[in-house]
Amino acid sequence: MQTPSQPGALPASPVSVEPMVHLNEPLPDLASWIRYFLHTDIPVLLETSDALEVLRAKEEDVDAGILAELVDNDPFMTMKVLAYVASLRRNKEGTQTETVVSALVMMGVAPFFRNFGLQPTVQDYLRGQPAALDALLALIKRAHRAAHFATGFAVHRADTDVAVIREAAFLHDFAEMLMFCYAPELEMEIRAMQRANPSLRTNSLQRFVFNIDLNDLRQSLMLHWGFPELLVRISDGRHAEHPSVRNVLLAVRLARHTESGWDNAALPDDIEEIAQLLNATPRVARGFVYKIDQSV
Repeated sequence: MQTPSQPGALPASPVSVEPMVHLNEPLPDLASWIRYFLHTDIPVLLETSDALEVLRAKEEDVDAGILAELVDNDPFMTMKVLAYVASLRRNKEGTQTETVVSALVMMGVAPFFRNFGLQPTVQDYLRGQPAALDALLALIKRAHRAAHFATGFAVHRADTDVAVIREAAFLHDFAEMLMFCYAPELEMEIRAMQRANPSLRTNSLQRFVFNIDLNDLRQSLMLHWGFPELLVRISDGRHAEHPSVRNVLLAVRLARHTESGWDNAALPDDIEEIAQLLNATPRVARGFVYKIDQSV
């Protein structure tokens, strides 16, 4: 991820974006993918870019809470803010900023606008790739539902790290989101194989197409970008025995299995595990997740 643009005059009209050159072949290994994403400028959602420019025009009336509400709705902007604030704290002592709002409070509103100029957008990156854009936006919608489920579970469990658990669920699939932006044809190839054979597992197909496990890419990028230790730990599915990690994984799984409705064959197993997490009966757990979903 490149350093945000330096202070300077903001263009009066939208930046002209050159046609995006996408990856049509996978990189050979995890190290190559990490290097690639560490040296590329990550786009944000069009509505985020537009809203930031509206706020920029009335900067004096903006506070960290207003900015956080906007950033927290965009996984790409969330990544960029957390990474930038982490870069400011490198080699400095002090408590890590574990959430977007705390990161923005630490940074300040004026420095935020100085360091984050007009943002490139995923809509520009995927111009000419409407199917990939639709799939990406659906994935982001699913991430919002996962974050909502994760928040509900964490509040029920009286977990003290609700905000970080929500963030971990929201960002769980950000490696796949990045692939949609930079290698959309490869991502759509995975979708085509799944349509042809629904029994194929997503993780296996991702390893086949990208030469890596996207979960490994997510964790590696979070470490390289200096994301908060707690967020990195809660995001790591290899420690599923920890209740907070389990909270995230089950929320993500539930969002995925109910993306097209509540008749997925895997749902009874999900509800059983959620019931165990919440120390409730499956019937109560099912009613609880329905209630959470209806409140989105």
